[in-house]
Amino acid sequence: GGVPPAVDLVLGAAAGCLACVLTNPLEVVKTRLQLQGELQPPGTYPRPYRGVLRAVGAVCRADGLRGLQKGLAAGLLYQGLMNGVRFYCYSRAEDAGWTGYPGGTVAAGAVAGAVGAFVGSPAYLVKTHLQAQTLAAVAVGHQHNHESISAAFESIYKQHGVAGLWRGVTGAVPRVAVGSAAQLATFTSAKDWVCERQWFGEGSWAAVLAGGMVSGVAVAVAMTPFDVVSTRLYNQPVDADGTGKLYRGFLDCILQISSKEGLLGLYKGIGAVYLRLGPHTVLSLFFWDELRKM
Repeated sequence: GGVPPAVDLVLGAAAGCLACVLTNPLEVVKTRLQLQGELQPPGTYPRPYRGVLRAVGAVCRADGLRGLQKGLAAGLLYQGLMNGVRFYCYSRAEDAGWTGYPGGTVAAGAVAGAVGAFVGSPAYLVKTHLQAQTLAAVAVGHQHNHESISAAFESIYKQHGVAGLWRGVTGAVPRVAVGSAAQLATFTSAKDWVCERQWFGEGSWAAVLAGGMVSGVAVAVAMTPFDVVSTRLYNQPVDADGTGKLYRGFLDCILQISSKEGLLGLYKGIGAVYLRLGPHTVLSLFFWDELRKM
């Protein structure tokens, strides 16, 4: 409270970046799991990544320990842009009194998340490309083979212009809107539920973390299908005119995945999504709260 929205933009960006450094390895694992077996029936393709822990080992063997932080620079840029705009918009909604209406918190969270996702979309595009890149023996999904974050932005812009930098945004906006709304709708009630059962002391960060992990179940179930679609749309190869070679858009991606990989294909990587959500939520809110106090 009492922090101007413009300051919240900076603090939200900083909080998101600090959380990103600690949770980026799970983002790398999640991206690989979601691209594994793309548009192939279950059981018909090799699986170099089997579950979260084995996937972590596979990434380390192929790319070394540094491989767990692939795409970190792009991830930091995305978190800075997305969370800065998201916290700014939500702070403005609070100041305007919109969050005081029934359902206002959820609506404000969804809109703020959607705007943040749109602004940060080019960074998420590059992050996905870089995190998917690895040795041919364990490669999954299309390999864009960018040399660096700057080379990736330059290559995409030269080939497809400004519009190319926002390719895949139709999957990103609903992903963050649904995730942000579900998170805000369940996080506080989950934290209170944990405290009511006296598992942890009221106001302790252990209670906040436990609440985040309980809330993470609902958020992971709601958001993972959108997350898979978003990853696929961002990473797919494109024609010279920028048209996707695998998916025509958001709905086509959902239909193709569900028909060729089954409905469970929409939940690939849900373990990594869940394990990242709780800590990332708590760390973001913790850093945001502490920065606000300062």
